[in-house]
Amino acid sequence: MSNRFLSFWRNESGATAIEYGLIAGLIGVVVITAVTSVGTKVSNQFKTIGNALK
Repeated sequence: MSNRFLSFWRNESGATAIEYGLIAGLIGVVVITAVTSVGTKVSNQFKTIGNALK
């Protein structure tokens, strides 16, 4: 019984999967933030160009 418990306690495959999931989530947040920021700047630039052409 104690061998099974020690084996379970030392098994880190679940922790590794959680770490990869957290890293992927963080990368996703960074990408979404960057795309939103760039999109806003591009939109504002097009508005400026459109107003200049009027």
